[in-house]
Amino acid sequence: MAAKTAKPSIQVIERMMHLLDILSLHTVPATLKQLATATKLHPSTAHRILGVMVDNRLVDRIEPGMYRLGIRLVELGSLVKSRISVRQEALPQMHELHQALGETINLSVRRDDEVVYIERTSEGNTMMRVVQIIGAHAPLHITAVGKIFLAADNAQCVAEYVARSGLPRYTDNTLTDAKKLAAELDEIRKRQYAFDNEEAERGVCCVGAGIHNDEGQIVAGLSVSAPTERFRKAWAEAVRQAAERISRAMGYQGR
Repeated sequence: MAAKTAKPSIQVIERMMHLLDILSLHTVPATLKQLATATKLHPSTAHRILGVMVDNRLVDRIEPGMYRLGIRLVELGSLVKSRISVRQEALPQMHELHQALGETINLSVRRDDEVVYIERTSEGNTMMRVVQIIGAHAPLHITAVGKIFLAADNAQCVAEYVARSGLPRYTDNTLTDAKKLAAELDEIRKRQYAFDNEEAERGVCCVGAGIHNDEGQIVAGLSVSAPTERFRKAWAEAVRQAAERISRAMGYQGR
């Protein structure tokens, strides 16, 4: 009997996750009709699954037929963040780097073919328009830290990433040619830091370096983002050294 119910149970979980993904795209509460249409679920099915999610606080029902992500996701997200040791070790260095440079400092990790921002340090009243929201993500080849992760891969893994992603263009500066990307990754391996020269967003530059764990693996990236007119490539060494200090704190012994 258990074998017969396994598949339907998994299907319900998949539908629930799809609903959460769609809700995450909405900055305002979404209607049942919008959610049912986006997930291709019958409204009654979507309503039933959403009801269970509301009961478990994964989703909030604002008013009849209107839904948004629930507070329990914030609670679970906070637990995950508190258990990421790299974040605990990185925060003091991030604050120190921010004090020295006065710009946004980002901490990010790799998730499949993207980087995900897990922490940031910046002044709340800054005029800077660079705002990496915690949880935001971006393809590897358009970000400084993403290139750091790619540079840690071998040639075959990089080629597979190129094939999977197709190296989509985000700005005129985005590296969309596999040979040019490979050449830049070679340079990154030598100098141990990487630049985003308005490749993810026009008018914004970034420099990043990798953070290693005690096994020598790159587990996160530290970066500084700023509008192009304020950005200085000379920051690269300070970022690399800060990332090195975080790595040492995590038990990294060097090459």
